[in-house]
Amino acid sequence: MVSTPAYDPPAALSSDAAPAATARHTGTIIAGCLAVCLAQIGLVLPAAINGVMQRTLQTSGGELTWISDAFLVPAAVLALTFGVVGDLYGRKKLVVGAALLSAVGYLVSATSDSAAQLITGQAISGIGAAALFPASLSMITAITPTPAARAKALASWTTALSLGALIAPLMSGSLVEHASFQWAFGVTGMLAVITAVGAWLLATESSAPEGRSLDWPGQITIAVAMLTLLYGIIQGPSDGWSSAPVVASFVACAVFLAAFVMVEQRSAAPMLRLELFRIPAFAASAAMAVIGMFGFLGGAYDLSIRLGVIQHQSPFHTAVPFLVIQGITPFIWPLLVRLLHHVGPGPMLVTGFVSLAGAQLWLRVVPIHETGPVPLLGPLVLNGVGFGLVVAALTAAAVNVVPPTLTGMASATTSLVRDLGQTLGPAIVGAVALGMAASQLTGSLADAGLTPKEHGIASAVLHEGGPLALHSANLGPLSAKLAPLTEHALANGYNNGLLLTAAACVAAAVIAAVFVGFRHSGTAPAEAEGSTA
Repeated sequence: MVSTPAYDPPAALSSDAAPAATARHTGTIIAGCLAVCLAQIGLVLPAAINGVMQRTLQTSGGELTWISDAFLVPAAVLALTFGVVGDLYGRKKLVVGAALLSAVGYLVSATSDSAAQLITGQAISGIGAAALFPASLSMITAITPTPAARAKALASWTTALSLGALIAPLMSGSLVEHASFQWAFGVTGMLAVITAVGAWLLATESSAPEGRSLDWPGQITIAVAMLTLLYGIIQGPSDGWSSAPVVASFVACAVFLAAFVMVEQRSAAPMLRLELFRIPAFAASAAMAVIGMFGFLGGAYDLSIRLGVIQHQSPFHTAVPFLVIQGITPFIWPLLVRLLHHVGPGPMLVTGFVSLAGAQLWLRVVPIHETGPVPLLGPLVLNGVGFGLVVAALTAAAVNVVPPTLTGMASATTSLVRDLGQTLGPAIVGAVALGMAASQLTGSLADAGLTPKEHGIASAVLHEGGPLALHSANLGPLSAKLAPLTEHALANGYNNGLLLTAAACVAAAVIAAVFVGFRHSGTAPAEAEGSTA
C-alpha cells in the first residue's frame, strides 16, 4: 500500500477510531473530486466560447489553437514531475497550491484584452491542472486499498472529471451569452479558490517518498520534446511545413525525446521508470490514452469550431452539445462501478473507443447547415457513452497493475499520456483542417468572380489570419460573397479532421482488444501488483 502516515487501513482501527477514519476517507475523496473537477473545467472551458474569443480578439487559426493548447501543454509536460512532487512532499499540499496557482492564471485570463495575455493566463492555469490531475488521483488511490473501495473511488473521480466537463460549457455559455468571455475565466478562478480551501479542510495527507526524487534532466528533455512537437504541428499550416522553424522543431523533438529515454535509463531516481512499460496492460493503457484521447478531444474541438466559428452560433447554443456529451457519465455512474468491478477494463475500452469512432463518423455526415440540436443528438450521446467508458477503464487499467509504491508515478504517467493525446487533438485536427481549407480557398477565390480589389483584400486576410479569420472578418458586402466559400472550405477541412479522429479511436479499440482483452480475472490490485513486481 502507498505510504500514508496519516491514514491506517480500516482493519487496523479500533471501533472508536473508525468514524474518524471514515470521515477522513470521505473528505479525501471529496477533495480529490473537487480538484479533478476544477482541472477538467479549465480543459473544456474554451470549447463553448471559441467563436466569441476568435471574433473578439480577431485571432488567427493558430492563435485560437494555442489558446486551448496553452492550457494543455503544461498539463502534459509537467504531469510526471508533479506526480513525484506529490509523492515526496504530500498530495494534499500539492492540490492546495495547484488550485491557488490556477486561480492566478484565471485572473490573468479574466483581465486579458489580447490573445497573448489570454494564452499566458491559460498556460499558468495549465500548470495548476498539471498538478491537480495526478495529485487528486494519487490522493484517492492512497486511501482505497481494497478492490471494491478503489473501484468505487475511481468511478467517483471519473464522474467528477465528467462533471467538470459538464459544468464548463454550461457556465461559460451562459455567462458569455450576457457578458464578455473574460467572465467565464473569472468565475472559474473563484471556483479554484474554493477548491483550495476545501482540500485544505477535508483531505488527508499522503505521500510515498521512498526512492523518489526530482529528475530535472528528465523533466527538461521531455518538456522541450513536447513543446517543439506541438510548435511544429500548430505552426505548420501558417508557416509552411517545409519552413526552417517547423522542420527544426520536429528535429529538436526527436533529439530531445531520445535524450529523455537515455536520461531515464541512466538516472538513479528517474521521473518515469521505463520498466513500467514492460507491464503489457500499462503499456497498452498508455498507447490507448494518447491515441484515444487525441480522437476524443480532436473531435470535440472539431465540433466547437463547427458550432461557434463556422456557424456563428451563440455561446449557449454552442454549449448545449457539450452538455449532452458530458452529461452522460454522471447518469451511468452506477454502471461504471459495476463494470469496473465485475467486467474489467478490456470490454469497456473496446466498446468505448468503437462508440467514439462511430460518433465521429456520424457527426461527419451531418450537413454543415444543420444548426439545431436534434440532428446532432445521436452522435452526441454515442460520444458521451464512449467517453465515460474509456476514461474510467483507462484509469483503472493503468493504476491497478503497478506496485503500490509506484501508484503516484503511474497516476502521473496516466495524466501525461492522456493530456498529451488531448493536446495533440486540437493541434493536429486544426493543422489538417486549416491546411486543407486554405488550399481550397486559394483556388476558390480565383474562381469566385471577385473584383481585383476584393480579391486582394480577401487574399491578404487569408494570408495573414488564415481561413477562420477570413470567415469571421467584417468586410462589409464582401463578407456576404465570401461566406459560402469559406463555410464550404472549412466544413470540408474539419470533416477530414473527423476522419482522422475516428481512425485514431478505431486504432485504440484494436490495441485494447489485443493487449487488454475481454477476460476479467477479478484479481485484486494487490495481487496483480505482486505478480508484476
